[in-house]
Amino acid sequence: MLRYAVIFFVIALIAAVLGFSGVAGAATNIAWILFVVFVILAIVSMLRGRRV
Repeated sequence: MLRYAVIFFVIALIAAVLGFSGVAGAATNIAWILFVVFVILAIVSMLRGRRV
């Protein structure tokens, strides 16, 4: 999931450089959401791993 967040971030950077502000904003939002989901799942995974 972190890989997808990085991919969308790169797409946002390229779109911003080329002047596609709408695409850049959408890709940035998607990348941010995926990153937050990744962090939450990583924390849950670490907490569950310690209980075993």
